[in-house]
Amino acid sequence: QVQLVESGGGLVQAGGSLRLSCAASGRTFSSYSMGWFRQAPGKEREFVASIGRTGGSTYYADSVKGRFTISRDNAKNTAYLQMNSLKPEDTAVYYCAADQTLLLRPSVETGKYDYWGQGTQVTVSS
Repeated sequence: QVQLVESGGGLVQAGGSLRLSCAASGRTFSSYSMGWFRQAPGKEREFVASIGRTGGSTYYADSVKGRFTISRDNAKNTAYLQMNSLKPEDTAVYYCAADQTLLLRPSVETGKYDYWGQGTQVTVSS
């Protein structure tokens, strides 16, 4: 089992940047693919980005491709989401999630992820 704690959210102007962190407990962080998802008010939770166990495989939603970068540091048990050129439509609660898997390719499906953090609010003003 793994516990996840997100940090780094906040209020930023359009065009600005934020870096989210997801700290994981436990000694088997490298056994998990990691994903970032977001949920805006009145909308369903949606996929943002994911990264494989070794960091060698990443996927992005079309809406964030070229602006967001997912990464991980297995030595620090932490995953990151660097968000640049933020837009008001990026406003949401951002969640990190972990999928215990033997696969190197990470999933983009919400239902594949077993563990979730509590979320961190990102607000982008126009």
